[in-house]
Amino acid sequence: MTVPLGGVPLADHRAVYEALAGAGFTDLWSSEVAGTDAFTPLAMAAAWTPSMRLGTAITPVFTRGPGLLAMSAAALAEAAPGRFQLGIGSSSPVVVGDWNAVDFSEPYARSRDMLRFLKAALAGELVDHDFGTFALRRFRLERPPATPPQILLAALRPGMLRLAAAEADGVILNWLSPADVTTALAETKSAPAGFDVAARIFVCPTDDESYARAVGRRLIAAYLTVPAYAAFHRWLGRDRTLTPMWEAWAAGERKAALAAIPDEVVDDLIVHGNPETCRAKVEAYAKAGVTVPVMALLPTPALEAGGPTVLLETLTALGR
Repeated sequence: MTVPLGGVPLADHRAVYEALAGAGFTDLWSSEVAGTDAFTPLAMAAAWTPSMRLGTAITPVFTRGPGLLAMSAAALAEAAPGRFQLGIGSSSPVVVGDWNAVDFSEPYARSRDMLRFLKAALAGELVDHDFGTFALRRFRLERPPATPPQILLAALRPGMLRLAAAEADGVILNWLSPADVTTALAETKSAPAGFDVAARIFVCPTDDESYARAVGRRLIAAYLTVPAYAAFHRWLGRDRTLTPMWEAWAAGERKAALAAIPDEVVDDLIVHGNPETCRAKVEAYAKAGVTVPVMALLPTPALEAGGPTVLLETLTALGR
């Protein structure tokens, strides 16, 4: 499950984490956009739910310096030995440039260089090297973790997918259907045994199709108009179905852009239905090759009106 959950203060997440563990969820994965940072919710989970695995999906490679990112990862790996996976990725020009005042340039090279640095640093090595997009002088972690975390790389298209297969311990996928997983993983055939495939899957547990599709359309318009995701879906073959949305969005016609998104695209990319239906749809991702299917819970009328009791009941139902 993606954490933290919306509408629940971080200080109250212990009950959420315990409910997830009790419902059979094995992993808690954080993200980092404009809410919490990636590490704080997992640090709390490390203490509160010692049975669960933890992961970041993703920590941007631009918004922290190399040494700071290594220290943050090492600290969490020390707090949760053997249970933490570090997911990194380029993020987007909005998050990196507009919100963090960092130049978003050469995302592939920066991701490659940060991956190579982190592998060395988290193994306790002295790093004195010009990687290309950054150079470090004699950096060594004072507290290298006894069990270095696996490092997963977020990837959308062939170049980054092949880099993940060649140099990372796994790949992180996002915004794709079970059928799309097959397309993406065709680029990772050279990956070694044990290569993890994590995917964030948006889940809206409601039988109200019109509501779920309205939520899904807003998310699709917000994300898939970002150039990297637009290029990803062109590569996946959705050029014809999504071009009307892209054209309306570029023209500033936001309502027309939402209306142009076909139901079948929403149903491909957003899991919705009752909890049993949602579980079956998530299992389809696992059958397609995803080893770590990570639900991201979307709001529903019942969740918004029902408070903590309904939330915990829904988590339990999704995990059964």
